[in-house]
Amino acid sequence: MVKETFEIAEAEKKNGFVIEEKPVEKAPTFGKRHSQVLILFALVFLAYGIRVTLSVAIVAMTTPSASSNPNIPTYPDWNDKSIVLSAFFWGYIIPQIFAGWIAGQYGPKWFLVGSMTVCGGMCIVLPAMAALLGSLGVMVSRAIQGLCQGFIFPSVHCALSRWVPPEERSRLATLVYAAGPLGTVAGMLLTGVISASNLGWPTVFYLYGAGSIAWAAFSALFSANSPSSHPSISEAERYFIENSLGHTEDKPKPKTPWTAIWTSVPLWAILITHCGQNWGFWTLMTEIPTYMSKVMNFDIKANSALSALPYLVLWILSFFMSFASDALINRNILTLGHARKLFNSIGLVIPALALFFLGITPGDEPIRAVALLVVAVGFNSGVYCGFNVNHVDISPTHAGTLMGITNGISNIFGIVAPLMVQFIVTNETDATQWKIIFFLTAIIYVATSLVFNFFGSGEVQKWNDKPED
Repeated sequence: MVKETFEIAEAEKKNGFVIEEKPVEKAPTFGKRHSQVLILFALVFLAYGIRVTLSVAIVAMTTPSASSNPNIPTYPDWNDKSIVLSAFFWGYIIPQIFAGWIAGQYGPKWFLVGSMTVCGGMCIVLPAMAALLGSLGVMVSRAIQGLCQGFIFPSVHCALSRWVPPEERSRLATLVYAAGPLGTVAGMLLTGVISASNLGWPTVFYLYGAGSIAWAAFSALFSANSPSSHPSISEAERYFIENSLGHTEDKPKPKTPWTAIWTSVPLWAILITHCGQNWGFWTLMTEIPTYMSKVMNFDIKANSALSALPYLVLWILSFFMSFASDALINRNILTLGHARKLFNSIGLVIPALALFFLGITPGDEPIRAVALLVVAVGFNSGVYCGFNVNHVDISPTHAGTLMGITNGISNIFGIVAPLMVQFIVTNETDATQWKIIFFLTAIIYVATSLVFNFFGSGEVQKWNDKPED
């Protein structure tokens, strides 16, 4: 990692202060900003694990032979699995805009602590709710989990806008958001192994519930809303971060320019692209295990491993993408905006091509299908250096609010996509019906990528620090 140097004396001169010469102090190569990023990494890792466990667990929950323990409860008569899978998003979309705004006003720390505590509790009670209320009980539990997790990404974006200097933004933001694919890999593998074992699928939810509550306790002790509120950050690192970002917590917070935000073309480009990304991402995330089971005929252990493989590749590729993006920007090979568009195109167009070829792959060629899924999901990592971090580029001050807007609206497609699969794929063993899903997703990926390329921006918008008139 590039070692940053910051001269306090020089920074204070730039701010109009007359001071005596001071020795140069270096912001540490590994500092408090990195420890905060690692706390956020653990958060996203757990959050995505909680999201995807049900995608694999529902196969075990509805298949009596899935576990080696005959006493594990199963519900083979459930015929609303896609609706159950979409229930998470019923709650998820509700708090997004409010969450981004309130995190910007009061800091993200305690909203993240509270939301993960409740989310963990609902994980722990999910098996009991399934036993008492059937699929409806699981839907209620998942909807509440979604409501809690609706605070996460707007708050994370808010935290990144306060802690991460621009020259480290692609790397550190990608590290945080790439925890999602890694959490997906761990969640799918863990769920598959445990569901097939004597412990059975309920143990998965107990483990993730306990992990979420443990994270909340750790974060309550060691996280901070901003550099200025961290009790042990060095003065050099604090000034390095705040000077790089061009703001401090001592400045009064500008009012949110709602009219300017809602009429911002670059924001609409992010929003439309976010909608396309979420359609494809959640279609594949929630339905790959079913596709592997019903079309490719893999058992629960092989299913979970092969379903997780694309997300492991996504996680690995995300680091190559992020370092390449920062290198192109920091060496002035590409402007920030052009770099965002390049990597966003890689993250959407290459997966679209893979999905097209997956759609014409026969059901008796599982190796080819898995390879194409790996390409479709793996190269999607490009979006972490594309639209996904672009909110912070165009408005560091209101990044949490912008993420709340785009994440809230775009995750409506997290509800619609599994329902569309339920509507189109009436026979889960029919590869021809799955072809429609893959072709539709490919078209959406390409169309939304073009929107971002034409209308996206890497420039800080004029309304970033300008209050509403």
